[in-house]
Amino acid sequence: MLAVLGLLTAGCGGGSSSGGDDDAQDDGGQTGSTAAGGDDDGGDEGDEAAGEPTPGGKVVYALEAESTGGFCLYGAQLAISGIMVTQSIYDTLTVPNEDGEYVPYLAESIEPNDTFDTWVITLRDGVTFHNGEPLDAEAVKLNLDSYRGANPDAFAPLFTFVFQNIADVQVTGPLEVTVTTATPWPAFPAYLFSSGRLGIMAPEQIADTEGCSRNLIGTGPFQLDEWVPNDHLSATKFADYWRADEGLPYLDEIEFRPVTDGGQRVNGLETGAFQAMHSSGAQEILDLRDMAENGQANLEESSDGAEVGYTLLNDARAPFDDLTARQAVAYAVSEEELNELINDGLNPLANGPMAPGTQGFAEDTGYPTSDPDRARELVQEYKDAHGGQFAFELTWSGTDPNTRQLAEEAAQQLREVGIDVTVKNTADQSQFINDALGGNFDAFIWRNHGGTEGDLLYVWFHSGSPVNFSKFTDPEIDRLLDEGRTEIDPDRRDEIYLELNRRFGEQVWELWSWYTVWGIATSADVHGILGPELPDGSMPFPLLAGWHLTSGLWVEQ
Repeated sequence: MLAVLGLLTAGCGGGSSSGGDDDAQDDGGQTGSTAAGGDDDGGDEGDEAAGEPTPGGKVVYALEAESTGGFCLYGAQLAISGIMVTQSIYDTLTVPNEDGEYVPYLAESIEPNDTFDTWVITLRDGVTFHNGEPLDAEAVKLNLDSYRGANPDAFAPLFTFVFQNIADVQVTGPLEVTVTTATPWPAFPAYLFSSGRLGIMAPEQIADTEGCSRNLIGTGPFQLDEWVPNDHLSATKFADYWRADEGLPYLDEIEFRPVTDGGQRVNGLETGAFQAMHSSGAQEILDLRDMAENGQANLEESSDGAEVGYTLLNDARAPFDDLTARQAVAYAVSEEELNELINDGLNPLANGPMAPGTQGFAEDTGYPTSDPDRARELVQEYKDAHGGQFAFELTWSGTDPNTRQLAEEAAQQLREVGIDVTVKNTADQSQFINDALGGNFDAFIWRNHGGTEGDLLYVWFHSGSPVNFSKFTDPEIDRLLDEGRTEIDPDRRDEIYLELNRRFGEQVWELWSWYTVWGIATSADVHGILGPELPDGSMPFPLLAGWHLTSGLWVEQ
């Protein structure tokens, strides 16, 4: 139902399983493998019952969308489908663990100084890219310079803003890179993951300015075989993978196929056309639960650190440059009714940009709840001040019928309080994102910014950011984002982001709907969705906005 793009985290939520460009109503726990219904704490009883992983085999993984722009990562706009490809071909310097901490991964260590404005990245020895180039400090400096816009041959319009706080990157040893930041930046390790988008590319790929988007060369568990856009991307096991001593990856081959219709992905899993799939669509997840209960599939679910489904408002122009108008639409819409209608009530309702498990999350942010009578009063107040008019266009992207239904039902609720709403569809996802970047919209059905770290919201909501799509300027939000970024006391950071969340509730800069529930399902003989164990002995974060490692997938032989 929504669209998304991205940089750091990944449109809109609820019910859509087919919207991406590339793209539990509890505490966000996961259903364990082979368990359905989401009533456990995220264990993987199915994997335990299956025994030890066995090497070999192939998995065909159905994705919700194609990444038509390709994989020149510093300039790519990737949603979850592209991120799943990226984390299979490339590795990131850090990954989130089960506690939401960003721990070294391709890096052996990442250490700050006492003031958190100098970071020493030490790389693992003996790691090579798929083309035989060594992973060394020069390669990582080239990557970081390309992402931050310091490489004149690399165009990185969005990551340049993301990494504007980096002042300098220096090679300080064969396997050591020292990064100096303009301010203390305790969240820097989270940005080295950037929702799985910050893969480390081989220098050969970065130098290939013409073929960079299709010439995928990383250090990851699988190396590219072929990519036929809108059909498949196949990759084979990288024999010299740096985790090969651990038997990783277990699979010999993995193939990604874009299948935009969520129901077709479920049917494909059921018939054996696919062995893995993902979905954020409620009906698909409910169908997958049935399959898991019947022993036909393994299923993991999570809404922890999830993307937020919402209506993106253009706050830079009428009517939403007026707080009265924003409050009116918030009171007019019953997200609870829409959630029941679109998601069968599956998704936790949202009251701000922070999902459960994210720094600053609050059960009550002061965000308005449905009150049609209050909405009518505010609508009349707005009309009295604006020549009797209150009209806007609500746009949704893609072809998903659930998203269409969501837009039409929301529009009907708004009309009932006196707002003139026109529903519009933009099938071309690239145009949808371009309109968002250019501010050419009134309101978009949207989904974005998952993650557990509060500072990851900086790029989405700070004034002046090219991806502050709503185009609002709120000095109080800027202040809190700036303070949160530089504050090194963890408790004080929690307080800042809680205050930030409440400011969003008060100012109604967006219409919050619900937190996305992601489900990853495999056929009954495929295991390892939540693995493998990370090098430091911890487990990966379970399904961070749909992200998971594919190196741990294995097929019963």
